[in-house]
Amino acid sequence: MSLFDAADAIGLVSFSISGFLMGVRKGLDLLGIVIAAFLTALGGGVIRDVIVGRTPVAFTESSVLLFVVAGILLALLLKLHTKEQPERFAIFIVMDSIGLVAFAITGALVGIEAQFNLFGVMLLAFITAVGGGMLRDMMVNEVPIVLTSDFYGTIALLIALFIYLCNLLACLGTFTLLIIAITTLSLRLLAYYKKWELPKLGG
Repeated sequence: MSLFDAADAIGLVSFSISGFLMGVRKGLDLLGIVIAAFLTALGGGVIRDVIVGRTPVAFTESSVLLFVVAGILLALLLKLHTKEQPERFAIFIVMDSIGLVAFAITGALVGIEAQFNLFGVMLLAFITAVGGGMLRDMMVNEVPIVLTSDFYGTIALLIALFIYLCNLLACLGTFTLLIIAITTLSLRLLAYYKKWELPKLGG
């Protein structure tokens, strides 16, 4: 399995679980929960693939759908829907953060492969990472988390910047991607629990 495939699989499973938990939190029925899981896991990748001019992987690779189904089944087997609200929300934050980091990496790698400049790489990483979550949140009438959490979309942009620089320095590989993933995931979780925010303008 390539680095891209590994990150994509992690993102698909993690985001499907976060979509599952959001559906449970909003009191959706089983179909609604499944739709939320698929939308969260696949939305950003579909938009990314359209931008780079290729048929979305979700429409051609059955393994992509199997990873989403695996995430839903895992959530059911672990009975995440029966957890107390605070514990279930904590699991949601962790899964959503893992999905964010994994998909930001895949988006940035697609941008590098397409020989995009820094702006293009950062845009692809951002859309891949937050696109599905935004669609999920809007579907359940929730303000998208990327608009309310300062260290959410910022993490995707940082990942894209680091990957772009590593590629320029010819040091992009398994080790550097792992360091980037661990560092940015830790930063995301620390920022959430410490309630760090970027400066705001206005009153």
